[in-house]
Amino acid sequence: MLKWITLAPLIGAAINGLFGKLITNKLGQKAAERVIGFIACASVGVSTALAFIVFFGREWPVVNGKPQIAEPFFTWIKVGGFQADFAYLLDPLSGVYILFVTGVGLLIHIYATGYMHGDPGYYRFFCYLNLFMFMMLTLVLADNLLLLFVGWEGVGLCSYLLIGYYIKWDVAGDAAKKAFVMNRVGDFGFMIATFLIFTAFGTISFVAKGDIPSLLEKAAERPVEAFGVFGVMTAIALLLFLGATGKSAQIPLLTWLPDAMAGPTPVSALIHAATMVTAGVYLTARCSAIFVKSPTAMAVVAVIGAATAIFAATIGLAQNDIKKVLAYSTVSQLGYMFLACGVGAFIAGIFHVMTHAFFKALLFLGSGSVIHGMSNEQDIRKMGGLRKYMKITAATMMAGWLAISGVPLLSGFFSKDEILWRAWSTDALPPGMGKVLWGVAALTALLTAVYMTRMMVLTFFGRERFKDESHSHAGPAHGHSAQGDEHGHHGEPHESPALMWIPLVILAILSVVGGYVGVSPALSSLVGVHAENRFEHFLEPAIAKVGGHEVAVQTGAQPAVAAQAEHAASSAQTESHGAAASAAKTTAPREAAHDTRTELTFTIISTLVAIIGLLLGWLIFSSNPLRKMPKLLEEKYRVDEFYDEAIVNPIEQTSRHFLWQVVDVKIIDGFVNGVARLFAGLAGALRYTQTGFARNYAAVILVGAIIVIGYFGYIALR
Repeated sequence: MLKWITLAPLIGAAINGLFGKLITNKLGQKAAERVIGFIACASVGVSTALAFIVFFGREWPVVNGKPQIAEPFFTWIKVGGFQADFAYLLDPLSGVYILFVTGVGLLIHIYATGYMHGDPGYYRFFCYLNLFMFMMLTLVLADNLLLLFVGWEGVGLCSYLLIGYYIKWDVAGDAAKKAFVMNRVGDFGFMIATFLIFTAFGTISFVAKGDIPSLLEKAAERPVEAFGVFGVMTAIALLLFLGATGKSAQIPLLTWLPDAMAGPTPVSALIHAATMVTAGVYLTARCSAIFVKSPTAMAVVAVIGAATAIFAATIGLAQNDIKKVLAYSTVSQLGYMFLACGVGAFIAGIFHVMTHAFFKALLFLGSGSVIHGMSNEQDIRKMGGLRKYMKITAATMMAGWLAISGVPLLSGFFSKDEILWRAWSTDALPPGMGKVLWGVAALTALLTAVYMTRMMVLTFFGRERFKDESHSHAGPAHGHSAQGDEHGHHGEPHESPALMWIPLVILAILSVVGGYVGVSPALSSLVGVHAENRFEHFLEPAIAKVGGHEVAVQTGAQPAVAAQAEHAASSAQTESHGAAASAAKTTAPREAAHDTRTELTFTIISTLVAIIGLLLGWLIFSSNPLRKMPKLLEEKYRVDEFYDEAIVNPIEQTSRHFLWQVVDVKIIDGFVNGVARLFAGLAGALRYTQTGFARNYAAVILVGAIIVIGYFGYIALR
C-alpha cells in the first residue's frame, strides 16, 4: 500500500493539471470547482485512509529487532559499488509522519476548496497542492538518502510554485524566489553530506541490502568523537544540519519563511506549519545515529535551535500582519524542535512536530478565516471584537492559542514540557549547557504566550477598530472574495462557510487531545497511574540514544543481548540475599522517585511560565491594544537589510560589474569576437587575391608549382 499512499495525490495532481482548464471551460467555474475540489480531496483522502490502514491495520513485521515494512519497487541507480533503490520504508518514525501529513493535509485540502472559491487558477492551485503531498510523502517514506533528496527538492519546487501562486503580485514572486534560493544553500550541505556518507559507509540506505548493513548500523559502530573534535561524523552531522536549517528556517537561513506568507493561507498551513518546514527535523531524527556520535554537532544543533526560538519569538511580539505573527511563531517552534534534538531528546522533538502540526495548522487556517471574513484585511490593528461576528473561528483559535502557549492538559503543554525537562536534565552536552538552554527555552515559552495573547486580543477582543476606516488589503483579493457582493463579503465581518470551519473544529479537538499519546510517566503518576510514555516507547526502535544505547537501538542485534543481560541481572538479584542486594533493590526506586519529583517540579515551573505569559499579554494589550512596540522588533532586527548589504548586493554588484562586464563581455565575448575579427581581417586580405583574371590565377599556380618543385629538388640534392 505504500506506493499508493504516495501515488494517489500524484494522480490527482496529474488529472487536475492536465485537464483542469478543460474541465473549467466545459463546465463553468462553479461546477468545475466542485469536480476539481473533489478530485484533489479524494486523492488525499485515499492516502489518508491507506496510511491509517497500514499503520493500525496489522502487526508490523520485525526485521533485525525493529518493526518496519519495506517495499522496494526497482533498482533506480547502480554504478559500481553504489546502489540506490526506488523503495519505501515504513517504520515508527515515518509512520507517525504519514499519519499527520495525510490527516492534516486532507483537512487543509477541504478548507482550501472553500477558501479558494472563485479563483481563476483553482485547478492550478490544487494541482500544486496535490503534487506537494506526493513529494512530502516520498520524502518521509524514502528508504535511502537519494530518494529522500528527491522528495526534499520536490517540496522545495512545490513551495516555490505555491508561494508565488499569485503570479501578478510582485511580492509573491519575490518571496518565492527568496525561498527557492535560500533552500538551495542548505541543499548544498545536504548533498555534500550524502557524498561523505557514501564515502564513509559505502551505502546511503536506511535499511540493510543483502549482506550490506544500513548506514545507520554502520554509523552506530563508529566511536563517539570527543567534544571539539571535527572528524568525519561531525562533518556529516553539521552538513546535514545545514540542509535542515534551510528547509526548517533556522539561523542563518530563516528569513525566507515569514516572506512566504505571500502565498494563499492554506499553503501557509500545509507547507509552512505542518509538513515541509518539519522536514529538517525529520532528517535530523532519521540520521540520529550519526548525530549522537558527535557531541560537537549536538551542541551546535541545540544552540542554533534555542537561539532561533528566542530570536523569532521576540520578533513575533511586534508584528502586525496576522500571518507574519504565526510565521515567526513557526520559526520559533521549529527552534524548539531542534533544541530537543540537540539535547538528545529526538523523540520529544518529533512529539512537538506532531502537536505543532495540529495547533499551528489550526491557527493558520483560523487566520485565513479571519482574513476571509475581513475582506482580505491582515493587519490585526484594524480588527478587534471579531468574536461577536466569528464565534466558531474565535472559539477554535482560542484552543490553538492556549495549546501553543503551553496551558496544562492541552497538546502543546505535553510536548513543550517534555522538551524543557529534557534540556535541563540532558547529558548529551557539556555540563551546565543544558541548564542555560533550558533558561532560554523557558523565556521563549513566556514570550510565546505573550505574543500569541497580543494577536488574539487585537483580533477578537476589545473595540471594533475595523469600523474606523475602510479596509486596506494587505494582499491580492483571494478567489472567494472575487464575488464579494454576492456573498456579502464587503459588509461587516462574518463567519466562514462550513467547508472552512469544519476543519477548524477537528483541528481544535486534536489540539486539545493530541498530546495524550505522549504523557510522561511523571505526569501519569499524578493520577496514580504508573504508565510509560507510549509515544516514546513506540518511536524508540527508530531513534538513536545518546550514550551507550545507540548501537542497541540501531543494529537490532543488541536488544536481545540487552534483554538477556537484564534477565541475568534479575536472576542474580533474586538469588542474592545479602545486604548489598537489598540496598540495590531500594536505591533504584528512590532515584526514580527523586527524578519524578524533579520532573514534576519543572512541570509546575513550565505551567507557571505559560500562565504568567498569558496574564502579562492580557494585562499589557487588553488595556492598550495598539501599544507601540520597539521599532527594532517591528523591523525584524533588520536582518534582511543586513543580508542585502553583506551578501546579496555584493554578489549582485560582483555579478554585474565583474562577472558580466569584465569576464563575460571583455574576456569571453572579447575572445570570441577577437577570433571573429582576426578571421575577418584575414579574409579581407585574402580577398584581394580574387581578381577575376585567369592570367593572375595561372601566374599564382606557376609560382606555387615552382616553389614545390624547388623544395623537392633541394631535398633530392641533399
